[in-house]
Amino acid sequence: MSAFKVTESDEAAKVPTSLRVAAAIGWRTLVVLGMLYALGWLVGRLSVVVIPVAVALLLSALLAPAVSALVKLRVPRGVATGVVLVGGLAAVGGILTFVINAFIAGLPDLREQLTASLNTIRDWAATGPLHLSEGQINDYLDQAGNWLENNQQRITNGALATATTFGSFLTGMLLMLFTLIFFLHDGRRIWLFLLGPLPEPLRSRLDLAGTRGFDSLVGYIRATGLVAVGDALGIGIGLAIIGVPLVVPLAALVFLAAFIPIVGAIASGAVAILVALVAKGPIAALLTLGVVLGVQQLEGNVLQPLLIGRAVRLHPLAVVLAISVGAIVANIIGTLLAVPVLAVLSSAVRALVDSGRTEDSEPESEAESNSQSATGEAAE
Repeated sequence: MSAFKVTESDEAAKVPTSLRVAAAIGWRTLVVLGMLYALGWLVGRLSVVVIPVAVALLLSALLAPAVSALVKLRVPRGVATGVVLVGGLAAVGGILTFVINAFIAGLPDLREQLTASLNTIRDWAATGPLHLSEGQINDYLDQAGNWLENNQQRITNGALATATTFGSFLTGMLLMLFTLIFFLHDGRRIWLFLLGPLPEPLRSRLDLAGTRGFDSLVGYIRATGLVAVGDALGIGIGLAIIGVPLVVPLAALVFLAAFIPIVGAIASGAVAILVALVAKGPIAALLTLGVVLGVQQLEGNVLQPLLIGRAVRLHPLAVVLAISVGAIVANIIGTLLAVPVLAVLSSAVRALVDSGRTEDSEPESEAESNSQSATGEAAE
C-alpha cells in the first residue's frame, strides 16, 4: 500500500503545476457556469413571478427613502407606506395621462405633416434622380397593399397574442403592487427573516452585503432619475426651439428610455429624429440630431460620471455586456433590470470581500495586542 502511495504521488508530481492549476480552475468554472445556467433556466420558468418582484424591488429602492423620511417624522410606517404608494401612483398616472393627451392632441397635425411629406417624397421620386413614373409609384404602393392583405392573418394573430400578453401584464402589475406594499412596509424584516436560518458569522456578512447592495440600488435609481430628467429637459427644449411637434411625448419617451442605458438613448433619439424628418424635413432632422448628440455628450461626460459614477462603480464594458445578456434573456425587461442587478451584485461582492479581509486582519491585530501587552508586562 505504501509503495502504491509513493508511486501515485510520483505520478502526480510529474504533472506540471500550471496544468494542475488550470484543471482545478477549469472544473470549478464549469460548476459555476452550470449553476448559473440552472439559475437562469429557473428564472426563465418563473419569469411571471420573478419580473414583477424585480420591478417591485426597483420601485421600493425609489420610494423607500420617502417612507423612511416620513417614519423619522413619527408617522406610522403603515400610513407612510400608503401615502408614498398612493402619491407615487397618482404622480405616474398624472404624467401618463398628460403625455397621452398631448400625443392625441398633436396627432392630427402630425398626420397632415406626414401626408405632406409623403407627397413630397412622391414628387421627388418622379422628378428627382430616380425618374419614376406615376405607374411605377402606384405599382410599389399596390405591392405594399398586397403585402398587408397577405399578412393580415399574421397581424391579427399578433394582435391576439398582444391581448393575451396584456392579460399577463395586468396580472404581473397586481403582483408587483402587492409585493411593493410589503417591501415598503416590512422590507427589513423580510430580509432578516431570510437570513435567519444561516449561522451568525455568515448572517452578519450577508446582511452587510445586502445592505450595501440595496444602498447601491437606491443611489443608482436616484442618479438615473436625475440624468433622465436632464436628458428630457435638454432634448425637449431643443425640439421646442426647432419647432418639432409632439415635444411633450418625445421628452417623456426620452425620460423613460434613459433608464435603459445606452440602448434607450439611441432608440429615443432615433424616434425624435424620425419625427423631425417627417414633420419638418431634413434640415430640422439634422438640427435634432445635433441636439440629441449634444445632450448625450453632456450626459456621458458630465451627468453620468458626476451622479451615477458616485453611486455605482461599473466599467462601461460591464454595462454593455450586462445589457446584451439582459436583452437575450428577457428582452426589454432584461435591458431594464440588467444594470441595477449588476450594480447590486458588484456592491454586495465588494462588501463580502471587504468583510472577509477585515475578519482575516482581526486575529493578526489581536495577536499584536497580546504581544504588546506581554512585552509591557515583561518590562514591568
